[in-house]
Amino acid sequence: MAGAKKVGVGHIFLPNDLQIKIDNIITKLNISAAELSSKTSESFKNIDEVLNTVLVILGWILVTCTFITSGVFLLVHNVVGDTCVAMDEWVARQHTHTALGDLIPCVNAATANESLSRSKEVTFELIQVVNEVILNVSNANFPSRIFNPPLSYNQSGPPMPILCNPYKPDLTDRKCRPGEVNFDDASTVWKRFVCNTKVVAGNEICSSVGRITPSMFNEMTGATNMSQGLYLYVPFLFKIADCTVARETLGSISSDYCPGVELHSKTIVLGLVVVSTTMMLSIIFWMILAKQRKHRRYSKKYTNQEGPLMAGYKL
Repeated sequence: MAGAKKVGVGHIFLPNDLQIKIDNIITKLNISAAELSSKTSESFKNIDEVLNTVLVILGWILVTCTFITSGVFLLVHNVVGDTCVAMDEWVARQHTHTALGDLIPCVNAATANESLSRSKEVTFELIQVVNEVILNVSNANFPSRIFNPPLSYNQSGPPMPILCNPYKPDLTDRKCRPGEVNFDDASTVWKRFVCNTKVVAGNEICSSVGRITPSMFNEMTGATNMSQGLYLYVPFLFKIADCTVARETLGSISSDYCPGVELHSKTIVLGLVVVSTTMMLSIIFWMILAKQRKHRRYSKKYTNQEGPLMAGYKL
């Protein structure tokens, strides 16, 4: 529009009133442009300040979280390392005072061995009692006119097998012989030798072929189950009591898992420290850069404000 105002053909130009209107509209446009530029600069400044604040806060939050995570992993690493060392000491030094030994109570080895021997002795004697009844009473053929219950109760039929004793008289291990039944099969096998009974003078008397009465079967299976429990579970329970199981378990954990856990935890802690340091340095450099940009923006604004005054002075 400013250029069109000066255009003319020969000595003929645009009317004066139109030129005045052009000057007015140009002035208004300049004012609007200045206001738009001012508002844009102000909005940019506000947004930039908000973003700077948000980014700084977010950055420090991330740095703090990373350092906290690093501390937690460092704590875990130290705890795991100390635990592995304590387990190694406790497993290697069974008869010395260790840190883990104060936390895990163990039965004295001599007491545990004596108790285990007693349980073997009880198991051996219970089976001996059952077998003596089978050999000397159930499988015996007593004349009913001479012997009375409980020795003679009209038992008859093929002899029933005895129970396998897992121990010798010296309580060492013993293998079962042919014709003996083990703990698992005893009740099933012996059940075939139970006779039908009738009560005569308060005593059970077999009224059919069989070697034992139902009450004798129940007593024999009860003694067998007790012997089986002592044989199977008592040795394991004493291994728990004298900490043999705990030592084996902790020794396995220490040898199989501790080296890997320590190595990986060190790697994780080192990585977190590197990430935390990198983020912290990035935020510091970013804050320095933002401060320099802000300083340059203020310097440029100050120069623009001082420029017209100097020009007017020179003119």
